[in-house]
Amino acid sequence: MGGFFKSSIGRKVAMALSAFFLMFFLLQHLFINMLSVFSPDAFNEVSHFMGTNPLVQFALQPVLIFAVVFHFVMGFILELKNKKANGVAYARNNGAANSTWSSRNMIYSGLVILAFIVLHFIDFWFPEINTKYIVGDMSGLHNGEFRYYHELVEKFQNPLRVGAYVISFILLGLHLAHGFTSAFQSMGSTAGRKKNLQTFGKAYSIILPLGFIIIALFHHLINNH
Repeated sequence: MGGFFKSSIGRKVAMALSAFFLMFFLLQHLFINMLSVFSPDAFNEVSHFMGTNPLVQFALQPVLIFAVVFHFVMGFILELKNKKANGVAYARNNGAANSTWSSRNMIYSGLVILAFIVLHFIDFWFPEINTKYIVGDMSGLHNGEFRYYHELVEKFQNPLRVGAYVISFILLGLHLAHGFTSAFQSMGSTAGRKKNLQTFGKAYSIILPLGFIIIALFHHLINNH
């Protein structure tokens, strides 16, 4: 296994697998959060289920955290290997003619996304862990009602936080624009399917971040009293 990760192909395959998992998670996360726009009650119910289900909390959640850390660490390793192989800084190469901005700046969009994840953890995950496992309140209730929708709306009252979320989602879209196709290529996708993958990847990289942006702006503009 150690030899697998030491090879260039092995690292790229591992990077692609973690990317597939995270892209699937993002779709699931978008679906749940979109419920808050259409049905606060449904959002509360699903959030409570996800937040108290042992399989989600003690199996899937650790896997997700590992996948996030692994993906970023492997990304930095591949970036360093690329720089070493090329002998010049990746961001300074003269590849504008045959590569996109997204592909040349994956490391920078990745760093912004990493900073966003830290902000997101501070906003939602850390308070949730504190309430459930330190305070010991697994009810999900506040003043007799589920608290999840109220907490979400409250976080999006601050325009600076909303702005940070929107910028992060735009950079997520740029990151996905290259990462989606690259992940399939690393897994051996044929050149004949490249055009279809690029089309699907472009749609994914636009629709998914746009969905998150709509959610943030909706709760800021509609529920900002």
